[in-house]
Amino acid sequence: MAYAIKAEIDEPQAETFVFAAHKTMYGGKHIAEGDVIFLFASENEGGQGLVARGVVTSSKAIAKRPDLERQTPLVSVSIRRTVLAIKRLGRDELKRFKDWKDGRPETELNFKFYRQATNKIVGIADETAAFLEGFF
Repeated sequence: MAYAIKAEIDEPQAETFVFAAHKTMYGGKHIAEGDVIFLFASENEGGQGLVARGVVTSSKAIAKRPDLERQTPLVSVSIRRTVLAIKRLGRDELKRFKDWKDGRPETELNFKFYRQATNKIVGIADETAAFLEGFF
């Protein structure tokens, strides 16, 4: 399985990225060293959407707090960038894909990243990872 992260990315051309205690959804908590990950600079923080592909160099689950009944799993990850995106893909390009059951890669990304606008790490289908490869 491949993964995607939407986060505040101040320097999209950096060679390495570190995200501490990042929210996970849709299988994102299973991310591990060696996994492929697509990096999206969050438009909520002035980003432009897809900026790079990388490889996870470390992954550590954050322990749940015993005083909270419900909580989203958090993971800290380090990523080594392997390639920069050469085509644009962000909220503007994905927002028209709203038929949640059409099986399109664009719809999966729109659903997982923009239906609920929080930054997060998500698991993505192999078909979606293959679609994203076309942006490099």
